[in-house]
Amino acid sequence: MSRCSGLASLPPSPSLSHQGHQLILEVCGYRVCSEEESFLHPAPHAWAYEKRFPTCPQIPVFLGSEVLRESRSPDGAVHVVERSCRLRVEAPRLLRKIAGVEHVVFVQRNVLNWRERTLLIEAHNETFASRVVVNESCSYTVHPENEEWTCFEQCASLDIRSFFGFENALEKIAMKQYTANVKRGKEVIEHYLNELISQGTSHIPRWTPAPVREEDNRSQAGPRDPGSLEADRPGSAPGPAPETVLTDEDKLDADYIERYLGHLTPVQESCLIQLRHWLQETHKGKIPKDEHILRFLRARDFHLDKAREMLCQSLSWRKQHQVDLLLQTWRPPALLEEFYAGGWHYQDTDGRPLYILRLGHMDTKGLMKAVGEEALLKHVLSVNEEGQKRCEGNTKQFGRPISSWTCLVDLEGLNMRHLWRPGVKALLRMIEVVEDNYPETLGRLLIVRAPRVFPVLWTLISPFINENTRQKFLIYSGSNYQGPGGLVDYLDKEVIPDFLGGECVCNVPEGGLVPKSLYLTEEEQGHTDQLQQWRETYQSASVLRGAPHEVAVEILEGESVITWDFDILRGDVVFSLYHSKQMPKLGPQEPGARAGGQLTDKGWVLGVDYSRVEAPLVCREGESIQGSHVTRWPGIYLLQWQMHSPPGNVACSLPGVEDVLTALHSPGPKCKLLYYYEVLASEDFRGSMSSLESCTSGFSQLSTTTSSSSGQSHSSPLVSR
Repeated sequence: MSRCSGLASLPPSPSLSHQGHQLILEVCGYRVCSEEESFLHPAPHAWAYEKRFPTCPQIPVFLGSEVLRESRSPDGAVHVVERSCRLRVEAPRLLRKIAGVEHVVFVQRNVLNWRERTLLIEAHNETFASRVVVNESCSYTVHPENEEWTCFEQCASLDIRSFFGFENALEKIAMKQYTANVKRGKEVIEHYLNELISQGTSHIPRWTPAPVREEDNRSQAGPRDPGSLEADRPGSAPGPAPETVLTDEDKLDADYIERYLGHLTPVQESCLIQLRHWLQETHKGKIPKDEHILRFLRARDFHLDKAREMLCQSLSWRKQHQVDLLLQTWRPPALLEEFYAGGWHYQDTDGRPLYILRLGHMDTKGLMKAVGEEALLKHVLSVNEEGQKRCEGNTKQFGRPISSWTCLVDLEGLNMRHLWRPGVKALLRMIEVVEDNYPETLGRLLIVRAPRVFPVLWTLISPFINENTRQKFLIYSGSNYQGPGGLVDYLDKEVIPDFLGGECVCNVPEGGLVPKSLYLTEEEQGHTDQLQQWRETYQSASVLRGAPHEVAVEILEGESVITWDFDILRGDVVFSLYHSKQMPKLGPQEPGARAGGQLTDKGWVLGVDYSRVEAPLVCREGESIQGSHVTRWPGIYLLQWQMHSPPGNVACSLPGVEDVLTALHSPGPKCKLLYYYEVLASEDFRGSMSSLESCTSGFSQLSTTTSSSSGQSHSSPLVSR
């Protein structure tokens, strides 16, 4: 069964090309199966291929699948199955930890055409789709010169836009795994072919159409079903199929469009009608309103199949989480109502509902520890549900279609406390959920009083925000939001909040620090997965007198950003940051850093062999410290925690080996801490600054304060509780 003729089992031929800042990887393979292997392929191949689902023990990385949609043509010749497939991530642990996922989801579409004797398979990634685009297609077709042979062709493309600074590593992993999977896929098909033969299936007769009755002919002469089985190629043009014809009865009333939907081209109107008809025929449950369907079409540039896929996934999500009942069933805890600094406040000059979020005044860490991440997510969803409801109300009130709202974010008070890593991960999760299920609902985002630390936060979150959404951001630092070009261009003076210099009293809660006494205990939280994730984010360390804990980070390029986040569990410590041109002689190496072990030679002289770039910071027991440092030079940066000594005795240089040995063999108190650090690459940081400056000229003032003209590195440590 393994013999091949013709182009016998040509191995995949990888090719690599660059397009601008995008990395494109293409791998293609082609082979012709022999007569012995085919026995009237591709029908047996199709049967064998279907045996891989819903799970396949022969492919360990394939965790399982579920059918999203399935349909057949009226004559039974074409069978289409669309599945959601989960694959385990085979990557270094560090990369999986940074990405925050253990498995990825791909959407696969199989089109089996018995009439043409073809099997077409297309797949694309759903996970990290805004950062990495993977498209794969393969086909089984009859050889044009010998119908007893089967042609197999496979092609894939990988477009890495941005991936946490690990673009090159991801490219190598993808090359290795794809090449291995092509070979493995052939072995799996042969396994199931042998299984079919062992079960007595050695020949499948050719398909013949069933007799067609006259009434069937009449029924097939109508307009094309919007759920038709035409397969879209990856490069196909957006919009409906050109053969789609709408009768006058199918068209929408012009007054209705103008009053509730806004301007639509004939093609856009056709897409809306087709998608609505398809939902009416196939969807079990409440059919969304036209305004809701239109948001998904706009999010996918009116590409009918892509919008249908996105909408169906969202409807399944809404049903699973009972989102339609959220406004009737969800009552935020009293603590959220007091400390969540957000609320609705009139509307902007275009009639959009206005939501105000005083993020700088909000204790995200305290809220997550007091109510949990799931409660915060549910509250955010309720805000979006309320936003859609307010859009409908404003549409009726103002007599014109209003389908999105404006969000005003005040960042006064934003500091490194807001970079608490579990909080950032929760924010990224909320962004993903909102973008997947509430597309085109944000009309404009006004960010005011952005502080110096904002570029660091922007570097972390901006890659997860859709490009179309980012274009709606307007960012102002300092007092640039005042006067012409500021808020008055988007808000009437009568509704500008008093805390931003306006005359309107704003009833949005002011937020503030959540008392620790309100934190949930581990038993009360009941979210073992969430607690485990928080623990895995941080590393633990002990600090003895004379034996500090140190982490050495190698920086290859200036203007990179080192961020840190640590909690003092026991005792008082002094935190310092040093720079050296040479690597200390430390212990076992971790990826990108060295921690603990044998310390620097006592002969090192401060100001000669190394220099202090952060003043010592005394950190008390129970405190949580976050900070960042924009590096001026490449080299080795040493993060150091040492036990706090009485005033006048604080060590101001690195300890020597003798001090360490003495501390290790002498009983005494020790300090304990949990810490996390991260390096934002210079290219990513500069890129985020450029994207910020492109949002609005009002950000230019902020960009100059991030890296001072004197060349001193920027730092922003913060002590919180």
